[in-house]
Amino acid sequence: MTVALGDGPGKARFVSEMFSRIAGRYDLMNGLMTFGMHHAWRRAAARETIPSPDGPGLDLATGTGDLALELARIHAHRTIAGADFAHGMLTIADDKRRAEARGGRIRLVEADALSLPFEARTFAFVTSAFLLRNLADLRQGLVEMKRVSRPGGRVVALEITQASLPGWAPLFRAYFHHVVPRIGALVGGDREAYTYLPQSVERFLTPLDLSALMESVGLRGVKYRRLGFGTVTIHTGIA
Repeated sequence: MTVALGDGPGKARFVSEMFSRIAGRYDLMNGLMTFGMHHAWRRAAARETIPSPDGPGLDLATGTGDLALELARIHAHRTIAGADFAHGMLTIADDKRRAEARGGRIRLVEADALSLPFEARTFAFVTSAFLLRNLADLRQGLVEMKRVSRPGGRVVALEITQASLPGWAPLFRAYFHHVVPRIGALVGGDREAYTYLPQSVERFLTPLDLSALMESVGLRGVKYRRLGFGTVTIHTGIA
């Protein structure tokens, strides 16, 4: 099944409506698709923010709040803002925040990653998990992440990546393009959303190309680390 999903000027609306639609099954589907590994990947991304300067943190496209909660556990005295433009996701994130001991330091904001409602140099770090490939304007998204970061602040992005290991890559691609949409239809109740997922990864930049784009918007010390047999990548840069 090959369809052009989430392309063109309507991409932002498509993505927002899609994530609000699947919010109720989002955590369950993440667990099934990644065999529970997505929690470890988020923890690894959160740890990349430890050397940040003083100040609050921002988790973009916070979704149901898992990465924001990891950040709140690591940074015991910081306020963490969790921003997302999918209202349905924020509703679930708010429930999880209220149930967590340190959730009181998380402030949820409905906001567009391409036009953030924050002053420049506000945050000690800016994180995102599985955001960048969903942006209608990737460069503008990176510009905004840098703009709201304090000098020396960390920008950290966790992304799904096309596998490249010989032997493993074709197996992962078959799983991602054929099995995941079927699971999405049966469990998530939304085949379109989980058809868009592998297609968006297929069209996304390689880790090397994304690193070059991060450097082009002014981020320093850009590097990346691949996890999950090369299926996910943590990108980091310094504002």
